[in-house]
Amino acid sequence: MKNQVFILITGFSFFLFPVLLHAAVVDDLIEQYQQQSGETLSAKSGEMIWKKKSREAKSGQVRSCTTCHGKDLRQVGMHQRTKKKIKAMAPSVNAKRLTKVKFIEKWFKRNCKWAWGRECTPTEKGNILMFLKNQ
Repeated sequence: MKNQVFILITGFSFFLFPVLLHAAVVDDLIEQYQQQSGETLSAKSGEMIWKKKSREAKSGQVRSCTTCHGKDLRQVGMHQRTKKKIKAMAPSVNAKRLTKVKFIEKWFKRNCKWAWGRECTPTEKGNILMFLKNQ
């Protein structure tokens, strides 16, 4: 009986750990961005930023986060240039999303420059994370 309880707890912990890790990392980053910006952050603003379109100067292409990640963040996206698949952004279906600060910062830097031609502000990053964490 003790072994069954141990296996059940261990199995549940293994499943729950990525979810808890995601929540802790995201909440810590949101708090950091909140302090840096001094502004109130919101998931609604994050959704608007996620869908915000801009025109790339050289090619004239219209871009947004949804261009590669799609409108349904629970689905696989596709990189527009390489055509490689991008795993779902929603932490609810991809437990590895949003679990490493270094990775999150790297992709904010790259993707903000790609989508809007500049780095995101702490307010934008915080709002986007507020939006993503509930997906």
